[in-house]
Amino acid sequence: MKSSAALPDTLGSLRVHKSYGEGHQRGVKDELRENLICKLQRRETLFSGIVGYEDTVVPQVINAVLSRHNFILLGLRGQAKTKLIRMLVSLFDEHLPYVAGCEIRDSPFAPICKRCRALVAEMGDATPIAWLSREERYVEKLATPDVTIADMIGDIDPIKAARTGQNIADELTVHYGLLPRANRGVFAINELPDLAGKIQVGLFNIMQEGDVQIKGYPVRLPLDLLLVFTANPEDYTARGKIITPLKDRIGSEIRTHYPATLDHGMAITHQEAWHKRTTPVEIRVPDYIRETIEQLAFSARDDKRVDKRSGVSQRLPISVLENVISNAERRALTAGESVAVPRVLDIYAALPSITGKLELEYEGELKGGDAVARELIRLAVGKVYTRVFEGESFSSVVQWFDLGGALKLDETATARQMLKDLAHIQGLLEKTKLLGLGASEPDAIRAAAAEFILEGLYAHRRISRNEEVGFTAEVRRRESGPDDSKKAAKRNYQ
Repeated sequence: MKSSAALPDTLGSLRVHKSYGEGHQRGVKDELRENLICKLQRRETLFSGIVGYEDTVVPQVINAVLSRHNFILLGLRGQAKTKLIRMLVSLFDEHLPYVAGCEIRDSPFAPICKRCRALVAEMGDATPIAWLSREERYVEKLATPDVTIADMIGDIDPIKAARTGQNIADELTVHYGLLPRANRGVFAINELPDLAGKIQVGLFNIMQEGDVQIKGYPVRLPLDLLLVFTANPEDYTARGKIITPLKDRIGSEIRTHYPATLDHGMAITHQEAWHKRTTPVEIRVPDYIRETIEQLAFSARDDKRVDKRSGVSQRLPISVLENVISNAERRALTAGESVAVPRVLDIYAALPSITGKLELEYEGELKGGDAVARELIRLAVGKVYTRVFEGESFSSVVQWFDLGGALKLDETATARQMLKDLAHIQGLLEKTKLLGLGASEPDAIRAAAAEFILEGLYAHRRISRNEEVGFTAEVRRRESGPDDSKKAAKRNYQ
């Protein structure tokens, strides 16, 4: 590990450097490949923080780098595509020399721009050298329909021509775009299909032939870079917005996906959500609440009312968890309590972080986003409840409601008051031990666990709940048979 201050600052001293000398120069794809091989041999962790792709996406990315391919990640929103490609910089050398002042980071040993060729020819070994860090070798562009060739490749700069006294057709008057400025690094384009066709033509020409025309003037730019793209599979089709020659020049097409298991999803949400926050109260999120929030996303992805082509982003459970914690934090601060424990009630309070992330089909639109989200929460609670309490009997709790009991839990009530109300339901608090609660748990923890049980019974339609009354007995309707009217008439007659 060398600091940039100790590195050579002229071409002459660079030539004799043992690590960066003329004999050690490599192309970008070779550099990535060789460093990746070293990491694989040392069994180092690759792409730290990417969860659930260990056996699917990551091996394909490794194969693409080893094959020196430009590649594209195809996947729905919220599948960590951008996060993954940004981690490619970890495969670069720590420092890279270039001709000081060069806009396109020219190699001192093989400059491609006219300015650097002239400078090296004039100054020789005295040519000044500067150094690039790993992060500086990554350039990213979000594709939009208004992106121009000037943005991506470059344009003639008449002001530069006037200042230097150069002919406007001279290469020295070119103002380089993002692609040349990414030379000797990674150039990533997000949402590739949104680029206009003529921009895509400019891309594949530079990828294959290394030349481009700027304002009608041919400019030879044999750039050295790795091109990486991301796209939605719906747009990336033969009849979509991708021109065939560009698609043909992309070496590997890698499909991403949402977490395959609930554990993977919970690990991602825990890693990405802002739950370690500075607050005067202690925040304790029960595992069953985390699981319910993650199950909510899984249920939404399977629901026929949610558009499968749009997908349900992994940002949904992340945002919901943050909102749920905030609602519990607000309640604890208002009630003057020292511990904030999220409840199922807080998941319903987080509807604003759910509805905006669901693209609904026609049936869902008719029902409304709030109604669909509430049903998804109920379904998620029911599934988690089944996994936790499978085989357990709650007949005594249900019987309490069947005998006329009713309970309305006030959101603003303290945990102690809430626990006092819940204690009236026979056998309820004893069942909270099945959620791993100890004998000395705070009131807020026990109250949240008891409420989860009631919500689970409601999800399975064993008890009822509404906004006005709260939890009550489930209304059981019996279908009327053919003899019911006769029996009713007989009773009335008697």
